[in-house]
Amino acid sequence: MKVVGIIPARFGSTRFPGKALAELAGKPLVLHVVHRAQQAKLLGEVIVATDDVRIAKAVEPYVRVEMTSPNHPSGTDRVAEVAAKIQCDAIVNIQGDEPLMDPNVIDAVASALNQSEMSTAATQIKDPSDLPNPNVVKVVVGTRGQALYFSRLPIPYLRDLANQPYSEQLRIFRYLKHLGIYGYRKETLLRLVRLPVSTLEKAEKLEQLRALENGIEIRVIEVEYQGIGVDTPEDLQRVEAILNKLARPFEARS
Repeated sequence: MKVVGIIPARFGSTRFPGKALAELAGKPLVLHVVHRAQQAKLLGEVIVATDDVRIAKAVEPYVRVEMTSPNHPSGTDRVAEVAAKIQCDAIVNIQGDEPLMDPNVIDAVASALNQSEMSTAATQIKDPSDLPNPNVVKVVVGTRGQALYFSRLPIPYLRDLANQPYSEQLRIFRYLKHLGIYGYRKETLLRLVRLPVSTLEKAEKLEQLRALENGIEIRVIEVEYQGIGVDTPEDLQRVEAILNKLARPFEARS
């Protein structure tokens, strides 16, 4: 099975315009994501999907670029446009703002597509402040490793511990944080983006709920990687020290 990694990248960002090209450890942010994705063993190819020529020019010496429509409502739609016109069996959608993405997580999500039509990753919540944070999405997983539900609220609700501190709730129950990386069989992705926005998706503002509402099972792979994204200029400082220890020189494609 040929699995392609696609990184959607746009210049516009509500909280951080031009984020994809923000300098991080001497390189544009999106190039760090490309570098990490290229270290994954199960991806046959890595592609950057963008609607901005500035991003295209910055990354095309290092990776294949596909230009897309500027009118996509989400990164998933941008990825689907590229998926529809390339030869592949499956796709891993890698967020363009996670310069520390672990290549092993990419491989785990890709590998799960051998048995599942859609996959993602989650990690144990360890910081009590993450539990009530609506920007940290939680996932509940069934006995077969399938996602039962995603929410911005702490799920499940621990009735007997509801009045206890979040640190105590984390000690008793293994809450899982969803990581925003997705794997899809190609036909599943193309079907998903044609479906209308679902009721639960509207309520939670979580597009993965569209898949669950329409009977698409999502396999959840639990990993150690905690996920460190760049959403604001301040986040650049937070990850730069770590990245300087990990980054290797980038090599242009021959």
